[in-house]
Formats: sequence, structure tokens, C-alpha cells
Amino acid sequence: MGERPAITAPRDVGDVADDLSADDFAAAVERTVFEFKEGDIIAGIVVRVDPDEALVDIGYKSEGVIPSHELSIRNNASPSDVVSVGDEIEALVLQKEDESGRLVMSKKRAQYERAWGRIEGIMSAGEAVSGPVIEVVKGGLIVDIGLRGFLPASLVDLRRVRDLAPYVGTNIEAKVIELDKNRNNVVLSRRAYLEEAQAEQRHAFLEDLNPGDVREGVVSSVVNFGAFVDLGGMDGLVHVSELSWRHVSHPGEVVTVGDKVDVRVLEVDRERERISLSIRQTREDPWEEFSRSAAVGSIVDGKVTKTVPFGAFVSVGEGVEGLVHVSEIAIHHVDRPEMELSIGAEVKVKVTEVDADRRRVSLSIKQALPEWEERSAQWKEQRRSGSERPRRQEFQREDDAPSEPSFSADSSLAAILAELKEKGIGRS
Repeated sequence: MGERPAITAPRDVGDVADDLSADDFAAAVERTVFEFKEGDIIAGIVVRVDPDEALVDIGYKSEGVIPSHELSIRNNASPSDVVSVGDEIEALVLQKEDESGRLVMSKKRAQYERAWGRIEGIMSAGEAVSGPVIEVVKGGLIVDIGLRGFLPASLVDLRRVRDLAPYVGTNIEAKVIELDKNRNNVVLSRRAYLEEAQAEQRHAFLEDLNPGDVREGVVSSVVNFGAFVDLGGMDGLVHVSELSWRHVSHPGEVVTVGDKVDVRVLEVDRERERISLSIRQTREDPWEEFSRSAAVGSIVDGKVTKTVPFGAFVSVGEGVEGLVHVSEIAIHHVDRPEMELSIGAEVKVKVTEVDADRRRVSLSIKQALPEWEERSAQWKEQRRSGSERPRRQEFQREDDAPSEPSFSADSSLAAILAELKEKGIGRS
């Protein structure tokens, strides 16, 4: 780039004229103007702005002219929108003299030359460029970064953007992913910038997160195997088994998208950037409450949740289910539990056994019946007296017991003796 040489204050023109001939004086004046060539970038001051051009004083014998299309990288920009009288600008010399003898310059090409070096340095350092979006074009956006940077639509955001118009006028940051000066090609990616920024945020977030922490979050999605919760920086997974203390067939039974929930951090995998969470562990273990309120022998309310060939499961509290064995469903014999109990039926059950370590509770419906104590007492008495009772009597419905013919040993013997007497057999 040509630079203005230092210019000393000239002597009085009259003195010069006295010392020099006319030709020598003209040559001396010419030498006071700095030398430059086409392609040089020189500085000047805007002295006039017209609708189609701007005039710039660069200290030359004539003012430089910048046509409107050479003022800005923006298409159809008005000169008055780009420069004002008094602005100090840089411009690249296109022609020292056109056919009209004018010095023609370009502000946008000077800006372009300066920008290339700067952007090459930014790209090499892996840093981001910033600038306003100035135009929507086919396939993307044009960003003013000192030159026209092309931002493809697919790289505008982390997700595909359908309407690009709202971006015009906004200042954005992006990574330079392709730079070719020969083809005048600059390709940008805002998505790469956002991904890198998010990666840094995730790293900082994970460093601050530890197992055992309790955080508030919002359910962001529900899937078959659990629910994802947005913690304000990253999503964590609550496995279906950690949604509730009770059995959950599908996460949708417990949570929906948008729910605010408290979660406990179970595991933080910083290398794989994964977070395991639990909702149920932020709430009291229902087994602890159940063990305090329901001792063995107590009778509690329950609801049938499932029937199986060997019995029925009954919910006796949030997250606590017990098994009623088929032999404990009724006083009479039961072949098929589903014929005796229906899902959702409310029943009273007696707690017969609690295994806290295995989190299991055994229940009995028949032992919670009012008549159970009386019948149980009778059977105990029969055992003590040594009398036999039918083995299946306990399991037989009273109305289903088979009717047996009345039989008396004394009456049958009398009938036989009478018949023998009639036939003349036996004693007279």
C-alpha cells in the first residue's frame, strides 16, 4: 500500500517563483503530491456525497471518486447510508485517470482486502467472526464480515430454520469453515459456533454437578424407557424404574412434558456427557412409612392391582404392593383368583409378614374377615380335642357342601332284626 510521505511546510510561493522558472515551479508542485499506483489502499476524507457517488480528498491534485456500487458490499446501498461528509475512510485505487481524467477508487474493495487478512487469521486461530445479516439469498444468508460471507440455511441454527427473514439486521457470530480468495468464497457456520459454545457450557455444567445433588427441572420428553428432564443446561434421564416408588407400566402414567419436577442426581458421566436422575428418591420411601404404620397382624385397606394364577397383588400404599396367596383369598377353596377378585376392587387385608430387606409383604384377605377369628378359634379347639375335620372343610363354601344322606346305626339294626323276626329267623 502506498503511504503519504512526510511533507514539510513549503516556502512562500513568491520566494519559490523568484528562484525557479515556470517549468521548474510546476515540477516542484508535482513533487509535493505523494506517489501511489493502482491497487494501493490510501486514506482520505469524504468531502461530498451525491446520489451516485462520493468524493474523497486524498491530498492528490484532484479528488478521488467512489461510485455508489463501490462504496459497500451491500447491494443497492445509497451513498448517504454508507458515508457522510467528514468521514475518514480507506479506499483502493482502481484507476488513476478514467476517460474523464478522474481518479476512481473503491471503498468496498479496500474493506475486502483488509478483511481477507483478518479473516484468515481468525480462521487459523479457530475463532469466530461476527457481523450483521444483510441479505437473504437462495439457500441461506449473507453476513457482512468485511466481505460477503455466505451462511447456508442448514448451518444457521442447531435445528433447521424454515424462515430466514427474521435474521436480517441481527448481529450473529459464526465459524469460518471455508475460505477461498481466488474464488471469492467465504462459507460460515453459526451451528458450529453454537455447538462449540454449548460444549463449553455442558463441560462447565457437568463439572458443577455431583451425585446426590437435588435439582429442579422440567420434563422435556417422555419415552418408553423413561423421561428426559431439562436441568437448565443439559437433559438428564429418569429411567422408568426411578419415576415412582410404585410400579409404572409407562412413564406417561406419572409425568407429562412441561411438568416441573425435583430430581436427585444418581450418576454423572462427564466423558459421555450423560446424567442419570431419579424422581422417586426425592420423596419418602413408602416402605418406611408403611413399616411405621402397619405392623404384622394389623388390618389395612388395599386395592387389587393384578391377579395371577398363584394369587393377587394388592396395593396397600403409594409404592407398596403385597401378595395375597391363592390360599389366603377366601375361607373356601379358590381355584382361579380372577374369579374371586377384580382389578381395582377395594379390600381389607391382614399383614401376615413383612420382609424389609427384600421389600416384600405377605397379605391375607380371609384373615381380615370378621368371621375368621371365630372359625379359627373353632378349628384350634377341634385340634386340641383331637377330633377330625374334613381336610378341605376350610376351603369349601357352605352353600357348596354336598348333601349327605342321614344315617343312624341304631335305626338300621332295628330294621334288620324286625325283618328277620317276620321271616321266623332268630329267637322267639
